Amino acid sequence: MTLKQLLEKVEYELQQGGTDIEISGIVYNSRKVTKGCVFPCIRGAVFDGHAFASEVAGKGAAAIVAEEKVDVPEGVTVVIVADTRVAMARMAAAWFGYPARKMKTIGITGTKGKTTTSYMVKDMLETAGIKTGLVGTIETLIDGERIPSANTTPESVVLQEYLARMAEAGCQAVVMEVSSQALMQHRVEGITFDIGVFTNISPDHIGPAEHASFEEYMDYKSRLFQMCRMGIFNGDDIHLGRILEGHTCEVETYGLSPENQLYAQNIRLVSRPGYLGTSFEVMGSLHFKAETDIPGKFSVYNALCAIAICRHFGLEKELIKEALAGVKVRGRAEMVKVSDDFTLLIDYAHNAMALESLLSALRKYHPARLVTVFGCGGNRARSRRYEMGEISGRCADFTIITSDNPRYEDPEAIMDDIEKGIQRTDGKYVRITDRKEAIRAAIRGGKPGDVIVLAGKGHEDYQEICGKKYPMDERELIAEILAEEKH
Repeated sequence: MTLKQLLEKVEYELQQGGTDIEISGIVYNSRKVTKGCVFPCIRGAVFDGHAFASEVAGKGAAAIVAEEKVDVPEGVTVVIVADTRVAMARMAAAWFGYPARKMKTIGITGTKGKTTTSYMVKDMLETAGIKTGLVGTIETLIDGERIPSANTTPESVVLQEYLARMAEAGCQAVVMEVSSQALMQHRVEGITFDIGVFTNISPDHIGPAEHASFEEYMDYKSRLFQMCRMGIFNGDDIHLGRILEGHTCEVETYGLSPENQLYAQNIRLVSRPGYLGTSFEVMGSLHFKAETDIPGKFSVYNALCAIAICRHFGLEKELIKEALAGVKVRGRAEMVKVSDDFTLLIDYAHNAMALESLLSALRKYHPARLVTVFGCGGNRARSRRYEMGEISGRCADFTIITSDNPRYEDPEAIMDDIEKGIQRTDGKYVRITDRKEAIRAAIRGGKPGDVIVLAGKGHEDYQEICGKKYPMDERELIAEILAEEKH
């Protein structure tokens, strides 16, 4: 493909050279430059690609896309654009043949619920025989292949490659989580989503290298709805008006209020030994009774959102009900059967807001005791540890403080900080540094009617210590413990 063809959707000025040259690929990492590639100069939090222009030219890059003039040999084409991330995304779409146009595209944004809703949608569509790809926080799914995720939404070149592979594999639809970072960094630029989705919003991802304020965070979230044909929104969210500012899509809403086009009533929490779920009645544009194996009122919002999306694919009610009843999302209120007497869940809740939301939802099932097992990540804000400790001490009946990903910190020092948070409350707790032994203690101490939550790791299958990731999957730890306890 020529550079001219790659730039067909990009506004640019030519600093030097020509665009009728063959390009071998798009490379944005200076260490991976190949002969004949085009190198977009991306400004990152640590490095600025413009500083490497001369180096990549020396390595054989045929063209450089930059936001300012760069000094490279005359034989290298230089293209000047307003924003290299926008240009890179549009070039990537062209390079892979605009794969998003070959499938129905669903983009889901929001603070909470993106992951669970994405899996619900995928399960519903595939139950109806619609082959569906998924891009999200946990993984990318392409025709049975699982690719672990580094980011919720990959860089545009990687994303377009995934979409091309999905289209080639015969996927008719793709559902993807669209983070505010992805929208800020134009990773989904060049895609017009068939359906854009807003789950909810609350203050998050605010700080260095993220968003300067909640207002900025909302602004980037809202941009998805200038990039889609149909918008499906949580009509109960108090910030909906702000999210709708500037939208160019059609609007549908869902929620618990009858003012929404799709809503739920007669919500009932379902519990029995070793099981927690939720049942409800779907009202409005559809009418049927549904149940999901995911506990809490928030699961009703996620289910309604998924139903609202799948309604546009013409799915029958019975198919929706069947798929919804069997949805399992790795590390999101994931039930793992260990006893007929008590319930154990694995959840990704790794900050105070998520932990409080989860524990508050589980408290409504009136457990005999609510027990938490968690730690906090190293080389992250110490305030998170105090906050999570205080939330667990206040919302749980018993806490087992353990290790998470200590990274380059001393696990005991991290646990000291969590303990200080718990000590602000009357909550009972113990410290067990080894996570497997902490889980063993929780299982051994489980009493009839208890709900035990393993929080923080969720879908992760490793523990990061001193820059190295060691295999550690809580599901495997549980299996090992149960096998060992039998002997």
